[in-house]
Amino acid sequence: ITLFRKFFSFLYKFMYKIVQILTGIEFPCEIEIGSNFRIDHFGCIIVSGFAKFGNNCVIRHGVTIGLKNIEDPGAPTIGNNVDIGAGAKLLGKIKIGDNVSIGANSVVLIDVPSDSIAVGIPAKIIGRKK
Repeated sequence: ITLFRKFFSFLYKFMYKIVQILTGIEFPCEIEIGSNFRIDHFGCIIVSGFAKFGNNCVIRHGVTIGLKNIEDPGAPTIGNNVDIGAGAKLLGKIKIGDNVSIGANSVVLIDVPSDSIAVGIPAKIIGRKK
């Protein structure tokens, strides 16, 4: 069984690296993903294995979703219907609510409540008009 496990671990790591090189996307198998998850404009996308995505999420080119500090292995938890713009960075153990838009090139370091927009560096939260 140990040899069997080592073989498949090696195979996973090898295939993971091939996919990473061919697509430019680092997307570990530990990530929790809801239904209808979509990556638009592939390439330069890095997602931490600790991240969690709700349903109907979209991420675009150049997005980084990961750890803020190496000592704190917490990554964002992203709600349903979240649209993450190109080049956005979501860092740390933060919560992104439902129906949120993250602007292009925004750096999000704080929680974002549902039904809002996060834009800027560092991101400022703007409520959506109903």
